[in-house]
Amino acid sequence: MLTAILAGSLFCSLVLARWGDGIGRRRAYLMLWAALACGGVVIAVGAPWWLLAVVALTGALSVEVIESGPFTTLEQVMLAGTGRPQHEVVRGFGLYNAVAAVAGTAGALLGALPADRRLLGGVLVVAGVIGALLAARLPGDVEAPATLPGDVEAPATLPGVPRPRLLARSRGPVARLAALFAVDSLARGFVVQAYIGYWLSVHHGATTQTIGLTFAALGVLQTASLLAAPLVAARVGLLRTMVFTHIPSNLLLAAVPLVPGLPAAIALLLARACLSAMDVPTRQAYVMALVPPEERTAAAAVTNTARYLTRPAGPVLAGVLFPLGAAMPFLIAAIAKTGYDLSLWRIFRSVRLPADQHTP
Repeated sequence: MLTAILAGSLFCSLVLARWGDGIGRRRAYLMLWAALACGGVVIAVGAPWWLLAVVALTGALSVEVIESGPFTTLEQVMLAGTGRPQHEVVRGFGLYNAVAAVAGTAGALLGALPADRRLLGGVLVVAGVIGALLAARLPGDVEAPATLPGDVEAPATLPGVPRPRLLARSRGPVARLAALFAVDSLARGFVVQAYIGYWLSVHHGATTQTIGLTFAALGVLQTASLLAAPLVAARVGLLRTMVFTHIPSNLLLAAVPLVPGLPAAIALLLARACLSAMDVPTRQAYVMALVPPEERTAAAAVTNTARYLTRPAGPVLAGVLFPLGAAMPFLIAAIAKTGYDLSLWRIFRSVRLPADQHTP
């Protein structure tokens, strides 16, 4: 099932990259919500697993709370296309991810209830129906701008307008970003929350209650950091916020398995949570600001797909490395993520965003 969900995210993201703007962003978004509701029905009625796997291939289900597959691709593009000043767009990305984190926490609390397929299916049906109704009410200006002969951009378009070649003008930067994001996602997979909980239990004897409370506190701090990231970016810029909040976070991650005692390890995890998610809204806003409006859907789909491709390998490799030492996954993740940050800074530090062209 998890493989089907990941494959569905990959397949649907590639479809959106190529044909999403032609289908229409509102229409594609509504179809995803409808597929989510169908998945809820399949779960609630107790249909066989293979039928749920078919639904998963639509891309409507996800293994993530933040950056949840094809939904994220369309949401990023629509948020970036509001026509608001860049600092307001970045603030919108921060609020958008913070709401997702809080809602994901509420979903996790529902998941703590006794297993009941009708409850789970019912929640997905309700969410899918509400999402579809809201998607149908989105304004027409969320659609992609038309590209007319002579590369003149029209203000709006209807679904079905012919699209230019995929990533015609921004192919190089997007390819480099996708490669870097794939490395970061692979490194993040080494220290997924489940592995950290397992490590705290095995290495420090942490109880389930202690781990649960720790993760709840981490969620609160990460939500706060998502809201704080736009404020930092407004002062120092998107790229600096992405890089220079991430590197201290990586150092804290590397130190977690090296300190003695459970309280010190938890304290480092809490300190890291204050910084580790600040790159999420700024990264999303950076990709959208870097490419021309007519290529945003393809850019979001390609960069998000790169993350989905490599992330599943992280936990597998962490399991292989665990016998060599419990600290190995932490250290390798920190080194790889730091390499990602330094490479990102070196490649893109001289690139000026189109939104900044008229600023001194």
